[in-house]
Amino acid sequence: MTIKAKGTAKLFDNKLLESLTRTNPIAILAVYFPLSVFLVWYFYHFFSPSPLVLTSLFIGGLFTWTFFEYIMHRFIFHFINESEWSKKFHFFVHGVHHEYPKDKDRLVMPPAASLLIAGVFFLLFHLFLGNYAFVFFSGFLIGYLCYDLIHYILHAFRPPHNFFKFLWEYHNIHHFRHGDKAYGVSTPIWDHVFGTYPPKLVKKASQVGSN
Repeated sequence: MTIKAKGTAKLFDNKLLESLTRTNPIAILAVYFPLSVFLVWYFYHFFSPSPLVLTSLFIGGLFTWTFFEYIMHRFIFHFINESEWSKKFHFFVHGVHHEYPKDKDRLVMPPAASLLIAGVFFLLFHLFLGNYAFVFFSGFLIGYLCYDLIHYILHAFRPPHNFFKFLWEYHNIHHFRHGDKAYGVSTPIWDHVFGTYPPKLVKKASQVGSN
C-alpha cells in the first residue's frame, strides 16, 4: 500500500454517502460526552448506588474499552485475505486511513456508524450486567471518546512535547515501521499482553512520520 502524505480518497460517488464517511472530532465529543454523563446520572438517580459501586463500574467500563480497542484494531480493522471482498472491506474500514494518514476528515469514526456499534455493545453489556450496564457503558464510551480524540491528535498535530509524545511515536511505528505491531492507540498494555509490542521502539519513528 502506498502511503500518501496529503490528499484523500473518494469512497462513494453519492455525495450524501460520501459525506457520511467524514466527520470532525467535535461531533464525536458532542454526542458521546453528554450521553456518558446522562447514563451515570440516570443510574445514580434511579438506583442510588454507593460511590464505590459507581466508580468501580465506570473504571471497569473504561478499562474494558482498551481491550476492545486492541481487539477491533488488530482483528477487524486489519482483517484481510486474498478475496476481493476482504480487500475492499479492509480498505473501506481502515485501509483508507493507512493510505491517507493525514486526512483529518477520516481520523475518527462518523457518528452514524459508531452509534450503531455502540448500541450493540450496550445491549450486550445489559444482557450480562443488567442495570449496572448504564454506568459500565458510560465508562466504555469515555474510553472510546478518549481513543478517538487521542487518535486525532496523533495524526492532526505536530509531535507534542508532553505525555502524548510516547503515544505519537508508538502509533507512528504502527503506521510506518511495523504494521503488524503496536495496535494499541490509547495504551500499549494489550500489545504487551498479546505479544505485539514492537521488538524495539524505533528511535527515528517520529522523523519518518513527519515526512
